[in-house]
This record gives sequence, structure tokens and C-alpha cells, in this order.
Amino acid sequence: MRAELGLIEMPSRIPFPKRNGRNGRSHEAVDQARIERAVREILMAIGEDPDREGLQETPGRVARAYVELFAGLRHDAGVHLAKQFDQEQAGDDVVMLRNIQFTSMCEHHLLPFTGRAHVAYLPDHGKVTGLSKLARTVDVFARRPQLQERLTGQIADALVEHLDPRGVAVVVEAEHSCLKLRGAGKHDAEMVTTAFRGVFTDDRALRAEVLGMMRGR
Repeated sequence: MRAELGLIEMPSRIPFPKRNGRNGRSHEAVDQARIERAVREILMAIGEDPDREGLQETPGRVARAYVELFAGLRHDAGVHLAKQFDQEQAGDDVVMLRNIQFTSMCEHHLLPFTGRAHVAYLPDHGKVTGLSKLARTVDVFARRPQLQERLTGQIADALVEHLDPRGVAVVVEAEHSCLKLRGAGKHDAEMVTTAFRGVFTDDRALRAEVLGMMRGR
């Protein structure tokens, strides 16, 4: 499968839901009691006793963990990217943040995939955002049921929408538990996905330059 062996380039636009509310959060609360009931059902379905000592608190622990693991569903990347500054030196200088570590949950099996995102953009209009805002943007889209392909495109599209740069390049490298722990059982396989927007879409030399920077060359 190409996803296991090399680069997958994402389409030019991937829609993502808007989030409203203070600090980019929606007003939708996580129904933890419902998660706890569901976890009890799963434990019984696999032949376990959810009332035995070691499992009595497991449904509650899972519910609280899910609140954190899926927190991105209740946040808006636009709130973070709205914090912008005047670019002190105008020109063709790329802004890049490499090795942004993340953990997300594969929506097919609800098993984690972990990796690193490399995010770059070429500013326009003399505006840049803080580096922490790029990291938070990755987290907003990673902390939800996700596909790596979609994650990559959503990060790129958020930067396009809220920063209006001349170009955006995103590379995501991740290892997937669903590939390691079940099915194919490929422990060393790593999936790499890319998304290019603006000038990085058509200018192959500029694209090669930014990819080299992401690889530390």
C-alpha cells in the first residue's frame, strides 16, 4: 500500500467543521456517563466482568481520557491563528516549525497513531503567527477521530484560511497502532502524507527546498 511506503499528497481542499465559543471551544459537552455505559458493555461483550476489582473504575478512566483525547472536536484552530504579528523582515523567507509531536486516534479502529508534523508557510501581507499557534493548530485537528490523510490537509487548509499566505507545506509522519497490533502486523511501517497549497503546489524547486528543510538538509 502506498500509504505505508511513501508520500501521499492530499487534495487541494479538505473541509473541516467550525467551532464556536470562548477559546475556540464549542458548547457541546462530552457525555461521560454514556461513554462509561458503553465501556461496561464492551467489557461484558469480550467476556470480562466490569465489576471485578481491577475494572471497576475503568469505564470512568476511559471516559475522562476520551475527553482529553478528543478535545480537538471542541476547539477552533482559527482562534489560535488569529493571533498575528507584523513581519519584521518582508521577503521570501519561509516560516517553519518541524517535529511537532502529536497523538491522534484512527477513526477506523479507535486506536492511536503517533508521529510528527512539519509545518511551513510563506507569509504574505506582512503578517506572521506565533510558533506555538502552529503547534496548537496541529493539536486541534489531531485530537479527534481522524485519518492521517485528512489531518494533513486540514492543517494546511487552516493556515490558508486564517493566515492567507503565499503558500503552505505540511508533512506528517506517523506510526499506526492498527497496523502494528492487528491485521498486517507491520511494526516498522511509517506513513507519510503531504499537503501543498499556493506557490508550493506549482513551484517544484520551492517545494523541493522546503521539503529539504523539513528533513534537516
